[in-house]
Amino acid sequence: MSELPFSCIIGAGSSGITAAKALLERGLPFDCFDRSDDVGGNWYYNNPNQLSSAYRMLHIDTSKSRMQYSDFPMPEEFPNYCHHAQVLAYFRAYADHFGVRELVTFNTGVERAERQGDGMWSVRLSTGESRQYDALFVCNGHHWDPRWPEPPFPGTFDGAMIHSHDYRDAEAFRGKNVLILGMGNSAMDISVECSYVANRVYLASRRGAHIIPKYLLGRPADKWVVPWLPWRLSRIGMRAFLWLQVGRMENYGLAKPDHKLLEAHPSVSSVILDRIAHGDIVPKPNIAELAGREVRFADGTAAPVDAIIYCTGYKVSFPFFDEQFLSAPDNDLPLYQRMFKAGIDNLFFIGLFQPLGAIFPISEKQACLAGEYLCGRYALPSEAEVQRTIQAQRDAMFRRYVKSKRHTMQVDFDSFLRGLKRDMRAGARRAAAAGNRLPVPPRARTRATVAAK
Repeated sequence: MSELPFSCIIGAGSSGITAAKALLERGLPFDCFDRSDDVGGNWYYNNPNQLSSAYRMLHIDTSKSRMQYSDFPMPEEFPNYCHHAQVLAYFRAYADHFGVRELVTFNTGVERAERQGDGMWSVRLSTGESRQYDALFVCNGHHWDPRWPEPPFPGTFDGAMIHSHDYRDAEAFRGKNVLILGMGNSAMDISVECSYVANRVYLASRRGAHIIPKYLLGRPADKWVVPWLPWRLSRIGMRAFLWLQVGRMENYGLAKPDHKLLEAHPSVSSVILDRIAHGDIVPKPNIAELAGREVRFADGTAAPVDAIIYCTGYKVSFPFFDEQFLSAPDNDLPLYQRMFKAGIDNLFFIGLFQPLGAIFPISEKQACLAGEYLCGRYALPSEAEVQRTIQAQRDAMFRRYVKSKRHTMQVDFDSFLRGLKRDMRAGARRAAAAGNRLPVPPRARTRATVAAK
């Protein structure tokens, strides 16, 4: 097959580089653009594109063996829970090993991507240039567009307010009274960091959370996961370990979780409970009102506060799309296998999910599936089956997880990865039965040649 579809990849973070690798290995032509000067995306601390939310002391909350790509293991000398600099070094080594980095166009963003009437993509770059593509890969991540409290808290605050996206280290809060709002992993880390330098740290939460230490019985917590075991049975074992090692959240002055373990994205920290027990972090309920340099809480108490750090998550957004064409209101975007938008056969989202586990291996498998699809070796099910599968997966997700904007694209690492592999095999059979026809015709390069003449 001499001609294959020409793709545009938006982003060279963890999903973009594995998408580029998947296309490169299959001989599929592509351009990859990133606003930064190197690969790494969110894990590039102080990324010049200003989109990274990494802070100075950030470490992964998934053990390295669970987060590495399948064919490129993390170095043996790396710790189980790597620092962000080690993760970035790993991505750079991966990109160099597979010859991806030299194919990325850096310091160049995609300003606009429009699907034309004939199905092709018109992409306008930050350089002012426009190019034509047969397919589009969206790998722009979902931890870069801060979501602030909705609606805003009543009252006014006279101190500093930032989102965790803009937090870099605790030094700016030395000697101050700091309030952190949130119970996710960023809130855990930032509270702990600030507790060593601030005068007082308050940790406010809108709901309780189950806090899982990074080690359980001397092993990384996620090493206790049995991949083939249903999640409800896994929860029984995990709950027993937590009961023995941690006990009830209420014993630390934290709110009792309003959900069962694994019914919300877990908060992972081995330090936060010690800092609370030592009195270095003071748990508080949700904010009720802002009053100058004082914050009033839902239990009627108040505290003097110099700075508030909102760890309230992120919005899923695509600034290069017209919102009328595609958007994710309330972070909700139904997708087949979390990558195909029904009715659009040449658009792929890679890494647009929130796993109980690591994103990278699932992004890798999604990229491989997309590559096989563009080569004609994978075929989607019927439109009706695509819609049924999307709805079934959404129904299962909404039944399991707490209703919130944080839980609109949750997947279970092991079961979702197994499902992707099964679908790749089924898709290969469907494609073979249909004669391995290309689902996306290769027209972009021909059109570019004609335009050049």
